[in-house]
Amino acid sequence: MATLNLFLLLVRLLWPAPEVPLVLRAASPDFGPVLFSVATVRDERPGQPAVALLLPAGTGAAVRPVELRGGTTAALQQFAAATLPAVPANRYAITLRVLELRVRETPGPHAAAANGTVALHLAFEWRNAAGQTVTLTEYRGGARYGRARANRAVVEAALGQALLGSLRYFNGWLGTAGAHDVRLATSVRPTFHYDTRQTEPDTLFYDPTRPLNWTDFMGAPRAAMGPYAAAIFPSFGYQARPRVRNGVLELDIELNVFVVRSSSWVAEGQRKAYNLNHEQRHFDLVRLVAERFRRKASPDSLTVADYQSILGWQYLDSFREMNRLQDQYDHETHGGTDTVAQSRWNQRIDAELRGFGVR
Repeated sequence: MATLNLFLLLVRLLWPAPEVPLVLRAASPDFGPVLFSVATVRDERPGQPAVALLLPAGTGAAVRPVELRGGTTAALQQFAAATLPAVPANRYAITLRVLELRVRETPGPHAAAANGTVALHLAFEWRNAAGQTVTLTEYRGGARYGRARANRAVVEAALGQALLGSLRYFNGWLGTAGAHDVRLATSVRPTFHYDTRQTEPDTLFYDPTRPLNWTDFMGAPRAAMGPYAAAIFPSFGYQARPRVRNGVLELDIELNVFVVRSSSWVAEGQRKAYNLNHEQRHFDLVRLVAERFRRKASPDSLTVADYQSILGWQYLDSFREMNRLQDQYDHETHGGTDTVAQSRWNQRIDAELRGFGVR
């Protein structure tokens, strides 16, 4: 019997009982409204060691490893779920990446006391509507405490407050970044308007109420253009200005349909209404292409991740359409000399402009 008791004593000395794990208790968030939930926690600490090295009750100087109840991942997941109120489904479901979480203690001012530090490094990750995973921001924080060695509740409270601080920080970051950070958008909403200001001396922007007149033809006639009575070279472009509001990327797109006056010319003796109409129709065709470009760039066609490149390809496609139409128009009307064909094009262009509400 004595031998057995000695053996059990040696076992307890060599293999002490595991430490009671720390319990993270729900905290009361002192911020709001809450803009996110924690969908997943990933423990990415190298080697995933015990969270805490704590001094035991009594006077021993050797720290002992102590885990969180249920493990780091489950404990943080439960803490976040219990601390954060439920939020609408269209808000941000975050993955919390644990890069550092540790508690270290040293002896306190007397034998039964301990001083501790908490170090915390988290990354907040989000999967956007396009399925791309984005690390939005990171948080570094910590805490210091002093405790009686017999009272581990102080450690649990310090950990809870450090974690609550990280959630408070991220909620504030979302509230600020949500107004401008394109990574937080979940959809694209384009709106279009035309620049019709006539403030540039050499540029005439398309305006249905201000058609071409002969004073806009300021260039010198070009002999290389053969028998043409006049010529303009209309084109169009766009400028996109993004901003994020309430999770939507609002894309303000300004369209410019224009001719350059110094490149537009009319031959001597050709300032006739018929010729001016032919050139106006070149201008009208570009406006029609711009209208089709507007409808091509629909919310369903644009993604948050690639809206710029998609819009660019749509524009290039429309630009090629513009050149094809101009060539077709001049070919079929023979530069306006075929009056029957010109009349057909006049009717076609007017009907399409009316269909788009331009006239």
